[in-house]
Amino acid sequence: MRFVIIGAGRVGLRTARVLRDEGHEVTLVERDEPRVRRARNQDFQVVVGDGSREDVLEDAGADEADALGALTGDLNANFAACMIANHYGCRTVMRIDEDYRENIYRKYADEVDEVIYPERLGAMGAKNALLGGTIRAIADIAQSLQIVELTITDDAPVRGYTISELELPANATLLAFGKRDGVLEIPTADESLETGDRLVVLADFDVLSDVRQILVGESPAVAAANAGSGGVN
Repeated sequence: MRFVIIGAGRVGLRTARVLRDEGHEVTLVERDEPRVRRARNQDFQVVVGDGSREDVLEDAGADEADALGALTGDLNANFAACMIANHYGCRTVMRIDEDYRENIYRKYADEVDEVIYPERLGAMGAKNALLGGTIRAIADIAQSLQIVELTITDDAPVRGYTISELELPANATLLAFGKRDGVLEIPTADESLETGDRLVVLADFDVLSDVRQILVGESPAVAAANAGSGGVN
């Protein structure tokens, strides 16, 4: 998937790293020269400029991106970037600082796909918001391992199977299972997999797309389309 991240500060750069480590294409937009240098020293593509300007976002490829994350500390700039990105049809995620009042939060939340508080969520939460869809990262265990939570959909190839019939790739392990709106527990062999059920899986990055296909039924192209249209978790 292709992402544009506005802001190469602490939140933006960490989010970009997590996305890139999973094989996604990331372009950063930043106007602060030291931050630009730092991002480029980490081999990121950086467009220098104001992320609230349409011409800058076009240079960054926002018109072809699956999602845009406005992750600067400037609320007005973040909101402007998301409004421009809305016209391109990509998913929009906006950072808002925790000290804003609830009524201000609601005002902005109605205009974007998701609002995040980086003080609470960090880079992992920002990445989940950008990806959207039915797969949610919980933790990065090592450079090549991640724990993810997936939700069974109507299109999942394993819908109707039992846990004992589930066959995951060699580098993926089922850790927990929960029925729709139920608590996550240690899976039992005779539990059936139905729409809305959740599974927590430890998987190597290399097999995450295979795990998604098995448990969710989404190809990478479909996942990108869902994220671009504002799919929800």
